[in-house]
Amino acid sequence: MASPEQRLQSVLATLEQCRTVLIDSGNRESAQLLSVAVLGLRMKINRIGDSELKALCDEMLADDDESSQEPQSRQGPHRPPLLKLVK
Repeated sequence: MASPEQRLQSVLATLEQCRTVLIDSGNRESAQLLSVAVLGLRMKINRIGDSELKALCDEMLADDDESSQEPQSRQGPHRPPLLKLVK
């Protein structure tokens, strides 16, 4: 019998395969939803808490703010973050 962690790894692999199929078939929105589920499962497997994810997002946003001080010609157009942590 598989351990709980092995079962979660199996579910993760299945979700990633499903996401690939959705991307290949042009279902971007559904693939993005699965990406959120994959992220949540990876956080659980790796024991990453919400506070750690928020700290990472805050750091990435701070880095983005610093780089936005550079001229736009080097950076290209600014786009909104793909994932926003909402509590």
